[in-house]
Amino acid sequence: MEQLLLWPVFCPILAGIALLFKKEFKQRKTLLVFVGSILLVSGILAIYGIFAVEGGVTLFYLTKTLPVYFKLDMLGKFFTFVVVIVWILAGFFSFEYMKHEKNEKRYYAFYLIVFGVLIGLDFSGNLITMYLFYEFMTLTSMPLVLHNQSREAVMAALKYLFFSFAGAYMALFGVYFISRYGTTLEFTAGGVIEAGVLQQHSALFLTVTMCMLIGFGVKAGMFPLHAWLPAAHPVAPGPASAVLSGIIVKGGVLAVIRVVYQLIGVEFLRGSIVQTVWMALTLITVFMGSMLAFREPVLKKRLAYSTVSQLSYILFGLSVMQPQALTGSLLHVAAHAFIKTALFLGASAVIYRTGATRVEDLRGIGKGMPVTIWCYTIVSLGLIGIPPLSGFISKWYLATGALDSGMAVFSWLGPVTLLVSALLTAGYLLPVTMQGFFPGEGYDWKRFAGKEPSYLMLVPLLALAVLTILIGVLPNGLTEEFAAFAAQVM
Repeated sequence: MEQLLLWPVFCPILAGIALLFKKEFKQRKTLLVFVGSILLVSGILAIYGIFAVEGGVTLFYLTKTLPVYFKLDMLGKFFTFVVVIVWILAGFFSFEYMKHEKNEKRYYAFYLIVFGVLIGLDFSGNLITMYLFYEFMTLTSMPLVLHNQSREAVMAALKYLFFSFAGAYMALFGVYFISRYGTTLEFTAGGVIEAGVLQQHSALFLTVTMCMLIGFGVKAGMFPLHAWLPAAHPVAPGPASAVLSGIIVKGGVLAVIRVVYQLIGVEFLRGSIVQTVWMALTLITVFMGSMLAFREPVLKKRLAYSTVSQLSYILFGLSVMQPQALTGSLLHVAAHAFIKTALFLGASAVIYRTGATRVEDLRGIGKGMPVTIWCYTIVSLGLIGIPPLSGFISKWYLATGALDSGMAVFSWLGPVTLLVSALLTAGYLLPVTMQGFFPGEGYDWKRFAGKEPSYLMLVPLLALAVLTILIGVLPNGLTEEFAAFAAQVM
């Protein structure tokens, strides 16, 4: 039964590799049917594995003591579920969007490969397997950034590769020492290094943890190594931007959670200089990302800066090391994944149908694309934190967790920063809605007439908007699971 864990990992990877070597399809429809089928089958296998498989499976050994090992825990199941939903919805959206892009077959090949790699990352049962698939995630997702092969895309892809590898090597420094001193490489609540060893080598393990936090934080867009994100996301095709911002960056978040809560342990880190520096970096990133987004006139780049800010909401909650804050962080993983994917898909639909890329050019867009802009508006309100949408619930837990932490300065500075960022979020997202539906006098009403996209684009947008509402209205199932996880790892 445990071998079922391998199918959703390698089915899309092998299908993507086969697609790379396949000659061009005579009909585009055949390509889309193949890709759609693999996405659905892999997604179903992954969800089935979440509910049906309890044990783990070893694929092979890198050395005698380093197995490539897959095993699902609550965290892996949750991240897998989010990945499957977003990847399938964005994939079907791309069936319409990619009509005007070249090299579709290559795009879909890497799209499938990255899907399998992400599931492998989520299914990872130990540190070595997670690191292996984390590196694969960088290598296989880079072609999505590079897709149109313009000079801007090439430079953005190189920046993405350089920053990601720099971060991964910082994390690898920690992998060596955890492997040397840990009792196991499997993810274990409370950590894998004995308390006596941590105290004996406290300076070493504080350094190791800081390196791993900054290293894995690169993928999550944390200051000071965040610059790749606003460079890479705008140049990628619209659906690729959506999954980069909604899902790929969460790979860094998953790795950070594993390190802090299941490898090093919060008992050692709580109250340390590492916690203080980490909290400071996350709050700087929250404010800085919101300010840069507020000042950015290009819509996709504005959304990319927004991702920098919103991801550090998650990292801030993790850095508080308090049960409610951890619950808020995990809620915001799902909320942000669905919301930011919807925002990028909405922006992509606008660009695809109108060619407009700057916010100032979208005056009256709501008159010609009402369903698209209403979906954009709903998820924007969710990201701002307007009740009863998903962003409100996650930010509530983040703020209350910080207030209850009792940490000097940060217990109030954190909530204040989140509130200021929420105001800035309203300032950079809602102008599209306001100007889109209320363009004012002298507006040419025929400019955007009849620009609503096809159902292939609208259905994913509607689904993500509905998910944003449902998580906000019915959060209890998730919060109970996350509270149980927090109690276990604390």
